[in-house]
Amino acid sequence: MSRKQQLLKRHRRNKRLGLLAGLVALVALGVFGWWWLPLLLLPLLWVAHEAWFADHLFYSPAEDYAYRFGDQARQVAASLRDGVLQAEVALAGDETLILEVRVKSSWLGRWLDPRVELLGEAQQDSQAFERGVDGVRFLNLTGFAAPLMAGALRLRGRHCRLIGAPRLWITPSVKLSQRRVMVIAPHADDAELAAYGLYSQADEAWVVTLTAGEIEAEHYQQMGLPKAEAARLKGRLRAWDSIAVPRWAGVPEARCVQLGYFCLQLPAMQAAPEQPVGSREADLADTRPFRRFNAFTLPGDADGAPTWHNLLADLRALLEQARPHVLVMPHPQLDPHPDHICAQAAVHEALQGLDWQPETQLYYANHLHDNDRWPMGDSGDGVALPPQLSAEQAWAPYSRVLDLATQRDKAMALGMMHDLQPPAPFKRRLRRVLQCWLAGRKPSAYGENEFFRKAVRRHELFWHCPRERDE
Repeated sequence: MSRKQQLLKRHRRNKRLGLLAGLVALVALGVFGWWWLPLLLLPLLWVAHEAWFADHLFYSPAEDYAYRFGDQARQVAASLRDGVLQAEVALAGDETLILEVRVKSSWLGRWLDPRVELLGEAQQDSQAFERGVDGVRFLNLTGFAAPLMAGALRLRGRHCRLIGAPRLWITPSVKLSQRRVMVIAPHADDAELAAYGLYSQADEAWVVTLTAGEIEAEHYQQMGLPKAEAARLKGRLRAWDSIAVPRWAGVPEARCVQLGYFCLQLPAMQAAPEQPVGSREADLADTRPFRRFNAFTLPGDADGAPTWHNLLADLRALLEQARPHVLVMPHPQLDPHPDHICAQAAVHEALQGLDWQPETQLYYANHLHDNDRWPMGDSGDGVALPPQLSAEQAWAPYSRVLDLATQRDKAMALGMMHDLQPPAPFKRRLRRVLQCWLAGRKPSAYGENEFFRKAVRRHELFWHCPRERDE
């Protein structure tokens, strides 16, 4: 069982115990003659839970975030004077700027999401944090180099305040000009969620999707399809998405590749590299039905066997053919999804012994262990660094700024993804209405799926591979 599954299991157990204690208390009130009070309190308690206590937050908002940025980042003296950030620094303008500062919520910030507003000369941003926050956080100031150097960058807390002396961290930009970029996506839509802005702005980009993402096809079963047939239809659609949607960003079809392995089966493949591992739901043990949109053949096409050895052979062939300068893949510590963990492990194993090695390795996190709502805040907001409570390893952040036009294009790319199109369950929609009315959370204008709020942002955030891993 993964760490995230353990945290979620503990969270649900504690919630059940709390609900049981509440029910016992309400029954006791009824026994003592206050029979009408439980009838009044039960719906109010449910509304309060949905509005304020339904987030999966597996740490205390009073805990400090902890990061080590390593040699790739430099620290610059900074101070806050009357809300204006002061720092004597000369910048090119495209660096990643991270401000380490303590954020403390007000009383109202326990009920409405606290946020820090960044006000520059001609631009502004807002970055939200946990309700009740009282600890060290890391604001993303990337894109505000000009007002920072001019002494015109204001920071204003809304339902919170900034305390103590801040620390400014600067990491250099990653150049994309005249460099080939390859994005590794465990599933169709992972490349778009994490890196649409990056790969759409690269001179040459490749998008490689490892799995068909065929499971959890209940939406298609509602059309009257049997479970296996629904899973195969979903896999075909997502395989098509992985080839077609990057064309929206200008990536040629010949540089979009779907490997067709099966969702949530990469860990089993890794554990037994020579053993074929079929789909959980599609009644398939052949990857080739999901590869038919590829523009060229790969080693795994010979037998279609879903094995770890075939996956490594496919990746080696692609790396040797594309020779990417910048390789983008899931973060091995921050992103807990088992397919994401295995995806980066497979890429690193495939790189061993190859003549061509990427100059830069970047990592992204589309999921987190401890906070299912991150990035917090609304569509269009900036992306502060995610929660991390211990820093065993040094990773340098790299952030790109997406202008409004690119954000809209990214939202349209996500809207083309079939997996993000089905409507949310009624309970989730009702919860969002309650949170909008009572907690001040705005729905995304781009779509109903939660990823439209989380991914269509002012920033895309990546992490530099530590230097020792490149050697």
